[in-house]
Amino acid sequence: MSTSSIRVVAWFTWFRARVWLDRLAVLSRGHSEKGGNIMRNKRSLLTLLLFVAALFAALPITAAAQDDPPSRVARLNYIQGSVSYQVAGDTNWIQADPNRPLTTGDNLWVDQNSRGEVHVGSTAIRLSSQTGVSFLTLDDRTVQLQLAQGTIEVHLRNLSSGDAFEIDTPNLAFTLSHAGEYRVQTDPDGNSTVIVIREGEGEVTGSGDSWVLRAGQQYTFNGTEQLSYDAMPEPGYDDFEDWCQSRDQRENGAASARYVSRDVDGYYDLDDYGDWESDPDYGNVWVPRAVAVGWAPYHVGHWVWIAPWGWTWVDEEPWGFAPFHYGRWCFVRSHWAWVPGPIVVRPVYAPALVGFVGGGGFGFSVTFGGGFAGVAWFPLGPRDVFVPGYRCSPRYVQVVNVTNTRVINVTQVTNMYNTVVINRDTTVINNYTYARNVTAVTAVSRETFVGARSVASASVRVTPDQIDRARVVDSEQIAPTRSSRVFASAKMSTVRPPVPIEQRAVVARLNPAVSRPAPVTTTNTNRGFGQAQGNQPTNPRGGFNNNAQPPARGNVAPPAAPANNNPQPQSRDGFHPFQPPPGGNNPNTGGNPSANTGGATGGTGNTPPANRDNGAFNRSGNRTTQTPPAQTQPAQTQPQQNEQRQSVRFTPPVKARDEMYDVHPPLNRKEAPAPPKQEEKRPAPPEKGKDQHDENKREH
Repeated sequence: MSTSSIRVVAWFTWFRARVWLDRLAVLSRGHSEKGGNIMRNKRSLLTLLLFVAALFAALPITAAAQDDPPSRVARLNYIQGSVSYQVAGDTNWIQADPNRPLTTGDNLWVDQNSRGEVHVGSTAIRLSSQTGVSFLTLDDRTVQLQLAQGTIEVHLRNLSSGDAFEIDTPNLAFTLSHAGEYRVQTDPDGNSTVIVIREGEGEVTGSGDSWVLRAGQQYTFNGTEQLSYDAMPEPGYDDFEDWCQSRDQRENGAASARYVSRDVDGYYDLDDYGDWESDPDYGNVWVPRAVAVGWAPYHVGHWVWIAPWGWTWVDEEPWGFAPFHYGRWCFVRSHWAWVPGPIVVRPVYAPALVGFVGGGGFGFSVTFGGGFAGVAWFPLGPRDVFVPGYRCSPRYVQVVNVTNTRVINVTQVTNMYNTVVINRDTTVINNYTYARNVTAVTAVSRETFVGARSVASASVRVTPDQIDRARVVDSEQIAPTRSSRVFASAKMSTVRPPVPIEQRAVVARLNPAVSRPAPVTTTNTNRGFGQAQGNQPTNPRGGFNNNAQPPARGNVAPPAAPANNNPQPQSRDGFHPFQPPPGGNNPNTGGNPSANTGGATGGTGNTPPANRDNGAFNRSGNRTTQTPPAQTQPAQTQPQQNEQRQSVRFTPPVKARDEMYDVHPPLNRKEAPAPPKQEEKRPAPPEKGKDQHDENKREH
């Protein structure tokens, strides 16, 4: 139930309660002899009042769920040649920084004779030369990628029930329905999109029609006003796809996958730069090789400001993503070792798992005495509770901790949350494992921290006495500046797309979190969605419902309902979303369910098309089942001091198993299909989308 709906019901219940109060007053004055009836009326009134209290108690819960940040980000983990990126809201293009997290609104460009690889958890997105992409939406439930031009290959290893993965081009929207391998190519002028499905299944929406695409075929869609299509057997593998298969094999054969969830981005880098050891206290730990004498975690890198998390650590080591955004660190046998969390589905990403000296919290300036003031931090140990410096719910704090360490439990997390957040006692952080360890503490000036400068060359050694005397200088967190968003040493790039990505028209099925211009001729206002295109058959789905409202994205409110009988869909900054079919699997709306670690149904975000289920199709067309993740409870807001804390019931995260992910030998080792002879019939065109009822009948 939405917040507005709860308020309406609460108001109506309050009104009924007032009526009962007036009635009781009359009864008590005029019918004192009917005490039994009065008692029954009082009991009815008490029931109503309790109901009102429960409704108002749910209001902050809904608001808190919307405040939680996403539990995952994207990462550009491989660069070959010239690759640049553009952060959301900025006009400058910067030479790519491999470990900088990417999120909604960020753009990437891969130049001529170059390649790049991006990961969103276990999903790999490979980019060929002269390819531009943008993350229209990236949250717990939805990955919505704009392909402005060029070629990408997507290996979707896992698609949980209720999640959506959509690729939007200038003339169509392609929704991936199952785990598998997909190649999508669109030309620079935006008039043609070619889709090759090596394994899996998807659905194309464009120009008012939709088609279901099966594996083993290549589909070409031309035009914008009206889509024409062509289908043929999948082609052989070119150099780009051979490279993609070799990258897949690197992940498939990673020994670190035995100790780390495949949803932890960067696990595949650990084998090349370190070794696994067994520790009697913490189990399997990873020890980096070739680090400098005196090295400590969170020392070689820099801080940047990335919304909505705020201050985020970007490590400069080639292996420096997973160990700094997941798990914990420990100092054992005279060296540092990374302790991964439990192997679960969708562990929660954290911007930096550190504590700050002085107990002020994330990004607070402290004075150490002797005339030095700045910012100092230390890595969290396996028994230390991570207390985020950004706004989030108690449930989020629980999940981000229990999915990243195997030592602490929910009770410990809750107790620390009550101490730090509710009672505002941040000094307990001074008692953390490495808070007073001079080899673990890194200190820099305020200017180095805020200016996104390299930490290693600017760090200041502090003594144990200075750490003990550290005191918070400001009562507020250090505010970012314009220079806080990008590494100070990053170079401006002349490598950029010929047409700015944000100016490219895009067709989208889901309502994106960022705006893009709509194509002039490809909108759902041009003609009826059930109308036939030339000699093509009428869409058997019966047309999209122009009266349906586009799904809400996060905190973006859906457009108001049309007032006339012949409505046109509402637009937002020129963007015209396609409407869901009537009676179909309409997306849910609501807040951001970032506390949901397994992508369970029932939260915010957009559900995929009607042919979504919880299985994946392998190369032979057989269904492979996936265990649905657990559904978490609604999140809650952070209470004010002395406010009564609402109880939060914890749902353990789902244990990850390798069979949940699309892991198999390279597909390019199979022989390419022979080209069809001229006298053979051409393959049947992709079938048109069907409504939910027909789809369910076919599946059953």
